[in-house]
Amino acid sequence: MLQGKLRLGLAACLMGVAAHAWAQGVTDTEILFGQTTGVTGPVATSVKEANEAIHLYFDSVNSQGGIFGRKLVLETVDDKYDPKISGENARRMVAEKPPIAFLMPRGTPHTEAVVKVAQEAKIPVIAAGSGADIFHTPVNPLVFNLRTKIQTEVEKSIEHLHTLGIVRIAMVNVGDSAGADGRIGFVRKMAELKLTPVMMGSYDLLTGDTGPVSEALVKANPQATITIGAVTHISGLIKRVRKLGNDMQFVTLSNNATKSFVTALGNDARGVIVVQSFPNPRGNSGIVREIKRVAASQGRPDMAITQQTIEGFLAAKLVTEALKRAGKKLTPQALVTALDSIHDYDMGGFLVSYSPTDHTGGEFIEMSIIDSRGEFLQ
Repeated sequence: MLQGKLRLGLAACLMGVAAHAWAQGVTDTEILFGQTTGVTGPVATSVKEANEAIHLYFDSVNSQGGIFGRKLVLETVDDKYDPKISGENARRMVAEKPPIAFLMPRGTPHTEAVVKVAQEAKIPVIAAGSGADIFHTPVNPLVFNLRTKIQTEVEKSIEHLHTLGIVRIAMVNVGDSAGADGRIGFVRKMAELKLTPVMMGSYDLLTGDTGPVSEALVKANPQATITIGAVTHISGLIKRVRKLGNDMQFVTLSNNATKSFVTALGNDARGVIVVQSFPNPRGNSGIVREIKRVAASQGRPDMAITQQTIEGFLAAKLVTEALKRAGKKLTPQALVTALDSIHDYDMGGFLVSYSPTDHTGGEFIEMSIIDSRGEFLQ
């Protein structure tokens, strides 16, 4: 009887140790990152490109022994690009198998839901696929951004159009917090340039129905329209406007800098301006050369490199650098401290800086246009 009690007591202790280990997102052999994102739904193709790059980098690190003998693991759960599911996924992950951090959630309201859970669990959220200002100001000690702000992308878009002599500008945005954030930058820059918006319209996030706003846009007939939304939604909007016989200039933000966006547009892709928040995939920057080198070493020499590929690779490289700085006694707080120690870190043509008072990360921005071959000319 006593032996039975001892065995039960030992088992309980071992379960407690395991639970404690996963409560930190770390075991003796693994470091777990969690991700809830749109594996299916309107951002599925761009998520695929980014995640392939994360796994490529993690596989390379793991093939060399990992970080202090621990392998890097990314556990991804599909939220179908639904913010409600994003929050539910994050909460379930923390309850069942807590990660050391959430890596690259996709979408603004989706990331908001993840951040809420992460704050309760006291774990960081790193490199979210959103440039919303709410993740920058005020500084959240647990949120570390990588991509440029949405408002900055919108403002740079207006500046670019203005230099081309285009002054009759409209905006169409998804009706969520990302769209609302972009509108702030739009209104501010238009006022600064003493321009009056031709139209400001929106569409529903979950239905993705851009039919009514397409018709309103054609009726308003601006010279150019800046758009905020997912690949399938914005490509659908552009195709509807073209079908209605209007050839206005379209500008979209960096989240749509994907091959899937070009494919979705088909014959309507040429001439669409796309903001880029990462180095040119067809260029010769250090990060592009590194991706090619790592891909070749992992048996993937023909891996296509896109903006989303670069974003995923940079996110993986960033967290790996932070883990090295955090040391062997790894905890979520140690990871946060390590991230805050990263200043002017050049990841191959993409500079990143953090501090306890600034979690902006990167501020890279360029304009590109889709050419007749379906390539982004930067």
